Parts: sequence; C-alpha cells; structure tokens
Amino acid sequence: MLMWLYTDKRRYNTNDSYTRSLAYRGSRFAEQGHSRNLTNAKLTVRLRGDVDLKGAQLLFLVQTETRKTTANMLLTGQPFRITHDWSEQTVTLRPDPHQWTCLGARHDMGREYGCDDIATVLSDVNYDIIFVLFPVKAVPACAGITDINRSRAVADYPVKQEALPKGVVMFDMLRLDYPR
Repeated sequence: MLMWLYTDKRRYNTNDSYTRSLAYRGSRFAEQGHSRNLTNAKLTVRLRGDVDLKGAQLLFLVQTETRKTTANMLLTGQPFRITHDWSEQTVTLRPDPHQWTCLGARHDMGREYGCDDIATVLSDVNYDIIFVLFPVKAVPACAGITDINRSRAVADYPVKQEALPKGVVMFDMLRLDYPR
C-alpha cells in the first residue's frame, strides 16, 4: 500500500486500532462530502519514482461495504506507469468487470471481505481508495511454510526482502473528475 484515504468520515471516527496507530487525521475528500459515486469518474495522478517493481504494477483499489460484503476491487486493466520524471496519468473508473479484479479475502476473513459487482461497488465507494503495488510475491525466508495463503507474510513468517519491490514513489497530485 503506497497511499490511501477514507472516502467516508465514519471510517476514521471509530476505535479502530489500525487507524489510531497511524494517527490518522481524516481526509479532505470525506470532510468536504465529495460524491462517493465514482462510476465513470476520471482519476488523474501526477507521480514519479524510481522503483524495482519485481513484477508488480502500480494499481488503484477501491474498498466498498455493500449489502453482501466489503469488496476489494483492483483496477488491473489500467495500471499506472512509474516514471523517473513527473508524469500526469488519467484512468477512467468504468464499471467494466474486465478492467477490475476482486482481491477477495484471506481464509480467515471470508465473511468480512469478498467480491461484489463492480457497478455496485463504484456507485458508492464508502470505505476508501488505495494505491497499491500488485502482485507482490512474499517468498518465505524460512523452511516449513507449505501454504503461504494460510499464513500472513511478516506476521507469521519472515520474507525474503530481495523478492519485494524496492524504491520510492512520490505523488504530487490526485484529482477526480466526475462525469456530467
């Protein structure tokens, strides 16, 4: 996870220990009550960096609590390029299921997180938006880990640092332009 922001004030006005640990102070997006309907919105970022991605891509992720689940949807069809010089890049958040990949959830979080229709998700992004590197290959740095999908990298086993992306990515600007 490189950068994130809540889209709904209710998400950071909780007793969530993770939010407290980050000393999270809120987001202008949520504070100013911007529309959370991101269907067909254009997302523009200005960024630069120097990073060895190790096969990952810089992608946009939305999290939305729906009637079914909390959906984690990744815009895999429109990755961002990390360039040495500043570059401005725009993607369109279309409700096209071929453009999005559902991340689902770990085995122990299946009831809390899952998948839903991308049109439903984009119509009210009521949790957060995140920029992530994906996929990241967490290679165990020890013997005996037989199923990396049942354990959590770093928390349950050490990982080989040389297999992870390394470098820096800087964001200068993020803008959402809503369709008319």
